[in-house]
Amino acid sequence: MGQTVSFERPDGQSLAGYLSEPASPLPGRPGLVVIQEWWGLNDQIRGVADRFAQAGYRALVPDLYRGKSTVEAEEASHLMNALDFADAAAQDVRGAVRFLQGGGSAKVGVTGYCMGGALTLLASMHVPEMAAGTVWYGFPPLEYVDATKIGVPLQAHWAERDVVFKIETVTELEQRFAAAGVAYSGHRYACEHAFANETAVPGGNIVPGVTRYDEAAATLAWDRTLEFLGRSLGG
Repeated sequence: MGQTVSFERPDGQSLAGYLSEPASPLPGRPGLVVIQEWWGLNDQIRGVADRFAQAGYRALVPDLYRGKSTVEAEEASHLMNALDFADAAAQDVRGAVRFLQGGGSAKVGVTGYCMGGALTLLASMHVPEMAAGTVWYGFPPLEYVDATKIGVPLQAHWAERDVVFKIETVTELEQRFAAAGVAYSGHRYACEHAFANETAVPGGNIVPGVTRYDEAAATLAWDRTLEFLGRSLGG
C-alpha cells in the first residue's frame, strides 16, 4: 500500500519517509504524520500508517533514524538518545506536515507512539502548520513543555502501569494543559507501556516488565483516535 518518498525539511535538507495513501484519495483528504517508537521506521509502524490510510488519511512516517531500525532495546535506546528532539520536531516533523499539505491535504495532524508521543507534544509547540495531535504514552521532560505555546487540540492515551512515562508525571502535565487552556482530552488505561503495539507480546518485540500489548485497550484507543481526528481534521 505504501511507498518510500523523499521530502524537504524547512532548512532545505532532504529526508525519506514512508507514505501510505487511501485507496481512493480525494481532493483535500486530511493528512497525518505518524511518528515511530524508539525502534525506528519498521514494519510495525508502517502497518500503523497503512491502518490510518485505510481509515482515509494520507499517512507519512518520517525516517527519523535515517535508515536505521532495531529489535534490540539497548540499540533502540542508543538511537533515541542520539536523536536531536528539537531538530526532529521543528525540521523533520514540520517538513513532513508541509509535504502532506503540498500534496493536497487541507489539514494535517500528528500522532506518535512512545518517543513519537513526546515528539508529537513538541511539534504542537513548534509546528504552526499542524492542525491537531494525538499522543500515545510518551512525553518529553516537562521543562521542555510550554503549554502556552500549544494552539491545537490535543488528545492523549496514557498507560496507568507505565514504568517509563509515569502516570504521576502525566497528572502534572495535564495540570499544565488545564492552566494554559489547551483544548485537551486525555484517556487512561489499566495497562503497561506500548499497549497499542501488537508486536509487544511474548515471543515478539517485547521488553519484559516494561511493555505489553493489550488488545482491548488498543481497540478502544484506536476508536477514540479516529473520532478525535475526524472532528479535528475533517474528511
